[in-house]
Amino acid sequence: MCGRYYVDDKTAREIEKLTRQMGEKKGQESVQAVSWMEAGDIYPGKDAPVLYGKGGSICCGWQHWGLPGFEGKKLIFNARCESALEKPLFRDSILHRRIVVPASWFYEWNPRREKNIFFRNDMAILFMAGVCRRYEDGEHYVILTTAANASMKPVHGRMPLILEQQEIAEWMFNDAKTESLLHKIPCLLERKTDYEQLSLF
Repeated sequence: MCGRYYVDDKTAREIEKLTRQMGEKKGQESVQAVSWMEAGDIYPGKDAPVLYGKGGSICCGWQHWGLPGFEGKKLIFNARCESALEKPLFRDSILHRRIVVPASWFYEWNPRREKNIFFRNDMAILFMAGVCRRYEDGEHYVILTTAANASMKPVHGRMPLILEQQEIAEWMFNDAKTESLLHKIPCLLERKTDYEQLSLF
């Protein structure tokens, strides 16, 4: 699963740069989305910048992490790739409202409740696949999870579905690629403990 991630200043700047480079027609929208963002942890219930498709362009805007739970239950903030197309709550979003959630790194806790951080070995942005759904108060999103790869298995059995930068447009716009991307194996990640994080960053 993925219940918390981090966006730093560098990632915020790169998000803005990326949306411009990938052909966003309304550049001001991306500036408003991330230029004043403070670095910090993102957790369910918080607003965060996401990448989404609009008119064939990739844009960036704020959405709320988590769908309202049934009958007042906890927020639903993850969806399993393997079954999302079969779930009424997610099916339409998988088919029509696919997004990407950028992060610097994400956290996961092992069974002993020890916190670990996961990031790319080149410290590039993590592009986590997600879907969104509109409610009266705006767009809400969930992050898609898949079976853990070799780098994640020692800590947890699930991990975010991580896309490569060249897969972003395919994920958003190419319906024929959706199912294959849902079954892809994410890249291997580096891992540090919470203690090691202090010296690394």
